[in-house]
Amino acid sequence: MENLLPTELVVLATTVIEKNRAAGRRITVAESCTGGLVAAALTEVPGSSDVFDCGFNTYSNDAKQKMLGVSSDLLETFGAVSIAVAWEMAQGALKHSDCDVAVAITGVAGPGGGTEKKPVGTVVFAKAEKGRDTDDVIADRKNFGDDKSRADIRLQAVLVALELLLPDDKE
Repeated sequence: MENLLPTELVVLATTVIEKNRAAGRRITVAESCTGGLVAAALTEVPGSSDVFDCGFNTYSNDAKQKMLGVSSDLLETFGAVSIAVAWEMAQGALKHSDCDVAVAITGVAGPGGGTEKKPVGTVVFAKAEKGRDTDDVIADRKNFGDDKSRADIRLQAVLVALELLLPDDKE
């Protein structure tokens, strides 16, 4: 076995590492529903340690609060699967690392746990960058579909998170 993860993840993770290395950026991730899969994809790439600093695997709300400083008020008001919480997760990952960019992922991978407002397949992403105005929120909510398997939802979430870690063309 050459790689532990699917080839499409390793290929994209390799691109993320190479482009961030060329841009001189260090990256971190704050993961919930992906359970460390983004970090795993990045560390499949030999030599990734000069770009990928650390990952925060914050599956529970308690971990989000303790490790990333997510406010209990935000969790109670908006829920863990929300733009507000994902944004605070990304900001917390930046604050608790020595990185230039952080991406956060939180969602409902299923098969249970969905609600009418946040059905299974709902995943929220946020990206925070050092030196960028914190009022300039980069976040997105996607629904990958409640007809998808847990594995399919998590795979799609990892792919989106990796894409978010790519530097802009101007960087």
